[in-house]
Amino acid sequence: MSKLREEFNEYRSKMNEKILNCGFNDYKKIFAIDHKTYLDGALPAKTKELMGLTASLVLRCNDCVFYHIEKAIEAGATKEELFETFQVALVVGGTIVIPHMRKGFEYMEECFNN
Repeated sequence: MSKLREEFNEYRSKMNEKILNCGFNDYKKIFAIDHKTYLDGALPAKTKELMGLTASLVLRCNDCVFYHIEKAIEAGATKEELFETFQVALVVGGTIVIPHMRKGFEYMEECFNN
């Protein structure tokens, strides 16, 4: 696993653990809803992850971009499907999405190369 991916996943896991074990149980409810949202249903998990990636690019959240790229690939997304997802986000969000696409492309390459 690349350093970028390793650092992202390590930090995410560490902080999620702290958040979920801080004693404020409402966080657990939101995390559970988030998890269930991206499971297979009427829409396959891969489609939902690509939708999440689009929203994350438009909302300009690099952590979310990284997460959805990794999960989409795990669900079977190809580079071509990710390219088209980036295109949808660019059209929806405009050129402000480009810096987040750069980070997303870097992360995507790391995921496919490892």
